[in-house]
Amino acid sequence: MELSTPLALFLLYLVLNVIVFCVYWWDKQAAIDGTWRISERTLLGVAFIGGSLGAVTAQQMLRHKTRKEPFRTLLMIIIALHTLGAASWLLAPELTRAAIAKIARAI
Repeated sequence: MELSTPLALFLLYLVLNVIVFCVYWWDKQAAIDGTWRISERTLLGVAFIGGSLGAVTAQQMLRHKTRKEPFRTLLMIIIALHTLGAASWLLAPELTRAAIAKIARAI
């Protein structure tokens, strides 16, 4: 199975979001136990790289960081960016590929 196939991409996305959910669970347990915590920057970073669905699911299910600002707002911005990206990929895949290629060349 090639990584570019839709099924492989979906499985990769699913695994990433399960991992992110577990990272948020680990941080919640650390908060309960009073032990070493995962930084907010790291939590937002793993959400940004593709785990936003797992992050929001963990946030709601575990009641973790639901009142913490600006964390909550930044996570919602990440969700909005991912939603816009997914919508553009579905509605205009060629335009999206061209934009990603242009961004990649600039980096």
